[in-house]
Amino acid sequence: MPELPEVERAAKLVRDVALGNKIVDVETTEDNIVYSGTSHLEFAQTVKGRRVTNVGRYGKVFYLELDGEGKMPVLHFGMTGTLQIKGQLAMYYRETPRKASTDWPPRFMKFILHVEDSTAQTIVHLAFLDARRLGRVRLCADPLTEPPISTLGFDPILSMPDFDWFKQAVLKRGCPIKALLLDQSFSAGVGNWVADEILYHARVHPEERCSVLNDEQLRALYKHTPEVCRVAVELNADDTRFPEDWLFKHRWGKGKKGKNRELKLPDGKPATIKWITVGGRTSAYVAELQRLGQRVSGLTQTTRGQRRDESEADSESDLTPLSEDEVPNNTERTSKKRKAVTSKHFPTASQRRKTRSADRPGS
Repeated sequence: MPELPEVERAAKLVRDVALGNKIVDVETTEDNIVYSGTSHLEFAQTVKGRRVTNVGRYGKVFYLELDGEGKMPVLHFGMTGTLQIKGQLAMYYRETPRKASTDWPPRFMKFILHVEDSTAQTIVHLAFLDARRLGRVRLCADPLTEPPISTLGFDPILSMPDFDWFKQAVLKRGCPIKALLLDQSFSAGVGNWVADEILYHARVHPEERCSVLNDEQLRALYKHTPEVCRVAVELNADDTRFPEDWLFKHRWGKGKKGKNRELKLPDGKPATIKWITVGGRTSAYVAELQRLGQRVSGLTQTTRGQRRDESEADSESDLTPLSEDEVPNNTERTSKKRKAVTSKHFPTASQRRKTRSADRPGS
């Protein structure tokens, strides 16, 4: 699934081709799942003829701000969502499929924006695709203060809280730290590979319980949560440019020959990469560097299994629900969490709007 760095890359692509330019036409296909709270026809009517004034991202969600009257597009990729410019291959999460094509209109297209480039006197055709239909296309009057963004936790790059808030928020939880990092109401934008990378650099085992982490581990997590995201974003989510000592370069393939042999420990010896399921996701870790603490490793296998099941039942999916009505219990719980983290240490919706305005070109 595209995570914070990949979604920022997508937002950058839209900025490059659309910022300051007018959407002169829109093509859509009907899809009552991907279009959430709106229809493909309403989407086309709402955005056509308006100029793109800003392209933002929060967590795994990105949005377009448009001039004139009307709501703004708010987009979430889900598992397989992506963007494609006419004449180019689509942006892919990791490897480009063998059957990738520049055929137009592209397969699994949900909408195509026809963007006028007034400088070059050309039209750029930008498509949103989603093969598995797990992404979402919404229209919001104010993206940063409405769901889904308003229900998310801190963004490691845009709104990292202070250490005291971070420490308290982690220690009060009893679930595995990997499950907490994946919870989008805690850290928006952190997905499976980003969480594993953070834990690897912090030298924390994915199954370590949040409530037993010591101060050194907490400070390491606090440091590497934004750092991993920052480096990946600076490299435009191009994994071929990621540092050689990152777990990402060696985690794929689950031990198949040639997949992870190059990762070395600090003393130069080969690292042992292992895989377990935490928070419902396959997690990679380095056995020599990420050891499970005594209070957790001493639990019986049955108890550990029971606690893992409990934490997974409590954790929230990082997929956006079809509608708020379908998950009333989840919505209530998320609302309480948001209220708890809205403090002087954590940016409010109003503060986000001020930051957004200050970051706009010409501000």
